[in-house]
Amino acid sequence: MPLTPLAIFQTVGPLELLIVLAVVMVIFAKRLPALGRQLGAGARELKGSLGGGKSDDEDTESEPETLSGEVVREKRQPS
Repeated sequence: MPLTPLAIFQTVGPLELLIVLAVVMVIFAKRLPALGRQLGAGARELKGSLGGGKSDDEDTESEPETLSGEVVREKRQPS
């Protein structure tokens, strides 16, 4: 029976994939936060280059929205 290049995936079940994923997570656990930040920065850059989003420089220059007014709290009477 001739083997196709994808024949190996027919013998790998979900349990084996979970074990491999767990081993990879343990090995690269310290690098995952940095990888997530890089992926997020890349996604923001892609979104900005497509013209849909603001860049980080524009966000820091705008002033934060402030609220003015008085906070009123009502005391509830025990029933």
